Amino acid sequence: MGTHYQQLSIAERCEITRLSDARCSVRQIAAALERAPSTSSRELNRNASATAGYRPEYAHQQAQARWRRGARLERDAALREAVLSGLGAGWSPARVSDRLALEYGRPVISHESIYRFIYAQLACTKDYSWRLYLPRGKSKRGRRGRRGGNAAIRIPGWAPRSQRSPEANDRRTPGHWEADLMRFGNRGPALLLHERHSRLLLACRHSGASRNDGGRGNDDCGGTNGCRGIDGCRRAEITKTDAVLR
Repeated sequence: MGTHYQQLSIAERCEITRLSDARCSVRQIAAALERAPSTSSRELNRNASATAGYRPEYAHQQAQARWRRGARLERDAALREAVLSGLGAGWSPARVSDRLALEYGRPVISHESIYRFIYAQLACTKDYSWRLYLPRGKSKRGRRGRRGGNAAIRIPGWAPRSQRSPEANDRRTPGHWEADLMRFGNRGPALLLHERHSRLLLACRHSGASRNDGGRGNDDCGGTNGCRGIDGCRRAEITKTDAVLR
């Protein structure tokens, strides 16, 4: 603890090649480099070529590929082609990961490794066309304009599930609702209402909502519920359905 480890340089790898060709032992190589024996042993085992043995140029390239994020996709051309083919078809990294696991019968690569590979390419090559492989096409991770915290805590009256009443948890008493507002770009938001006792799911579509009015635009329910805006639609649907359930 407290010591700083420095990666092997290309000059040190050339010295490893010379001493290895001279049939020196691992400990003799480590002593010549003033390194730990485990370092020279690991270097010879991990970065040697299967056909040509240990060569400094190849070993240096292998080590650099491991340092870079997403290094597995750097080394495995077939896996990289399969991942990029799925991303190019519009699949998310999670779906690509699941698909490869289904085809091979075992986990092949995680979605996080795919994300890291794409963002590593953006950082190293400065070619921002790599972001087009991602579902949202962002060149940086995270939400824009927001720093830290869960977005749910910004909802007025929001309470965590740990504070839910016992009556709502056991689903025995009608009248306990969950609501979720979903936005779909230019199509406008949609309000989803879920009654926990009956598991009834209601959807109410709205148009004309904007960020300035907090999503409370005029409803697009055809005037059947006589309400106005998301809050009005929620109250009308819950009141009407509660009367039927009770």
